[in-house]
Amino acid sequence: MRAMVLEEFDTPLVLREIEKPAPGPGQVLVKVKVSGVNPLDAKIRAGKAPHAKRTPPAVLGLDMAGVVEEVGSGVNDFAPGDEVFGMTGGVGDVQGSLAEYAAVDARLLAPKPASLTLREAAALPLVFITSWEGLVDRAQVHAGQKVLIHGGAGGIGHVAVQIARARGAEVFATASPSRLEVVEGLGATPIDYTTTPVNEYMSKYTGGEGFDVIFDTVGGTVLDASFTAARTYTGHVVSALGWGTHALAPLSFRGATYSGIFTLLPLLTGRGREHHGDIMREAAALADAGALKPMLDPRSFTLTEIAAAHEAVESGAARGKIVVDID
Repeated sequence: MRAMVLEEFDTPLVLREIEKPAPGPGQVLVKVKVSGVNPLDAKIRAGKAPHAKRTPPAVLGLDMAGVVEEVGSGVNDFAPGDEVFGMTGGVGDVQGSLAEYAAVDARLLAPKPASLTLREAAALPLVFITSWEGLVDRAQVHAGQKVLIHGGAGGIGHVAVQIARARGAEVFATASPSRLEVVEGLGATPIDYTTTPVNEYMSKYTGGEGFDVIFDTVGGTVLDASFTAARTYTGHVVSALGWGTHALAPLSFRGATYSGIFTLLPLLTGRGREHHGDIMREAAALADAGALKPMLDPRSFTLTEIAAAHEAVESGAARGKIVVDID
């Protein structure tokens, strides 16, 4: 089969013919139709993501949507011809989705939502799983809460806004001036972070009490600011990028709590993979209920144009998720 292979870090991926995998016990062989591209994919290629534990030569690509071609022993939930999606590889020693076929742990997959195209489905796995783990598994977002999403127009952020709203929360989201309309279109109250200080919007929207849940998708100083904006005693801050050095005193003085997210753990360790499959089923249910719609960048890329796709992601100019057509 054809695959784009990372032969050395910080070099272009190379088109190679490699052996087509066969599904082992508990696996399904998927004909990959679309691969979703995330900033993490580009960082892995550049050798700037040691936490992904990827060693060349390797096939990258975390997210995928495709069609089941064959099932291994012990797999009862899928059959040949099923359209599926999930975050299925690209880290550790697990083959990624930039290939014509992938032998995938069936626990990581879910049936594709009927209401979404394969391209739309491939845009969801990493960002939806990250958002769900933060908002639902960690913060247990529910109706009546005020939720602040930092980076509400971004890849993770635009999905997080939709999850929080679907669970009945009142949602606020920060964005740059050019992206405020996107946030508002998703049903969140937009906040221009370039002109509005934290204390100002916390006072305006919470009466100075703070937000019940704050989801940071940016990291750095944004996470520090989140600690000062959590509701006293009951506030909860969640971050997908809490990897720096941060002072916890502002959070502690409010009696609030913090959770970090590391979405790659099930792929890297093999533990908790069933939960990722369950989360993808939640994504499908929300999409088919009309409560979830991924934003796609209008550009099209093929398997051999992955360098341009990575560049589009790294440039920050993408207006929605970048996906690559494998067929």
